[in-house]
Amino acid sequence: MGEKSAQNLIAAIEKSKTQGLDKLIYALGIRNIGEKAAKSLASRFGDIEKLFTATAEELTSIEDFGEIMAEDVIGFFAHPGTREFISELEQCGVTTKYESDKKGDFLAGMTFVLTGTLPTLSRADASKLIESYGGKCSGSVSKKTHVVLAGAEAGSKLTKAQSLGIRIRDEEEFLKIIEEQKI
Repeated sequence: MGEKSAQNLIAAIEKSKTQGLDKLIYALGIRNIGEKAAKSLASRFGDIEKLFTATAEELTSIEDFGEIMAEDVIGFFAHPGTREFISELEQCGVTTKYESDKKGDFLAGMTFVLTGTLPTLSRADASKLIESYGGKCSGSVSKKTHVVLAGAEAGSKLTKAQSLGIRIRDEEEFLKIIEEQKI
């Protein structure tokens, strides 16, 4: 391995240590815990140490968390090797506390669905922006959807939203709303 490749590898390892608690929880590979559930756990508990004592009641009180997911989290953190592994990660400098990128909560309680190609925002960036203001993103339109953020070549999601009478916004309107912080 060349010197430049080695430097890049070391830089990537160092960067991975500060990706956040939600990314760490996801990377642990806990059964039935995906990226969204990992983010919910990180946001709710704020520190990986609190997951070692989390109860089924606390876990099932998280939106979209069921008994099976709660059992899997409890089982994972009850395993004797987990505490030792987490301690080793902490000694290596891995972030085990949650740092929220929340900017506000004026979108709290609102569910957004993204469809089509947005002019300037990627779906990931749009989702991050929505979540940073307390909103939630879903992959499908339902009666529980509040707003559909539609871009070019929007398809069946847009049609379904129109048939259900759900508010539809384009990127320009959405960014203006974010700027003014009202919807």
